[in-house]
Order: sequence, then structure tokens, then C-alpha cells
Amino acid sequence: MDAKLTWVDAMRFVGEASSGHAIVLDADHEVGGEDTGMRPSELLLIALGGCSAMDIISILKKKKQDVKHFEINVRGDKATTHPKRFNNIVIEYVVKGKDIDIEAVKRAVEISMTKYCSVKATIENGVPIEHTYKIIDE
Repeated sequence: MDAKLTWVDAMRFVGEASSGHAIVLDADHEVGGEDTGMRPSELLLIALGGCSAMDIISILKKKKQDVKHFEINVRGDKATTHPKRFNNIVIEYVVKGKDIDIEAVKRAVEISMTKYCSVKATIENGVPIEHTYKIIDE
């Protein structure tokens, strides 16, 4: 899996994944951005919620739950000093449907959080990150 970020202007970037999909990232006006895209830290919360959401829906479908509406609310509390990492993340699962079994939902959440969600496992356990750079002289 690969990702590429290309600078557009100001603080705006286009991120492209090896799947071929792209997304715009930008910053607040206060730090030189134009506020035309999501912040990288917002994408982290969305990635976490999205990873778990796909697990949950898949599990609940297998358990034959009649889900009519499903959403995840993810809240991250960030430190005020750099690197302004998340100190705490809370995930709320909202399931709406007919005769939803609370035990099925509890088990789906548990399995997602302990076994399947790769984003959660990466955040929770960390991963070594290497970096290199190259300069192309024009």
C-alpha cells in the first residue's frame, strides 16, 4: 500500500492512495492555509472510525442484524503543545434498526477493537517509521 502527497499551493496538498483515490488536505487560515480540505489529524480520526465502521457493518450483517442507519462519532482530544498528539480518542457507535441485539453490537465492537481494525492496532501499538529525503536540483 502506498500514498503520495503533492503540494498544490499555500498549505494545500492532494493525497493519492495506491487505490487511485485522492483527497485534498489543507490548513487553517491562521497557519497559511485556505481551509479547502481536511487536516491530517482529522483524517486520522476518520481512518480509525472508517476501519472500525467497515468491521462493524460486516459483522452485524453476518449476525443478520437489521441495521437501517449506522454512524460512528470519533472525538480526539489533542495536546496544546507540539507535536499536538491526541491524548485521548473516544469512539461512539450509533446503530439504528429493528430488533437490534445489544450483545451482537457489543461483540462486533469488541472484535473490531481487539482483532480486526488495523488502524487502531497501529495507533495503539505504534509502528517504526523510517524517513529519507532527496533533493532534485533544477
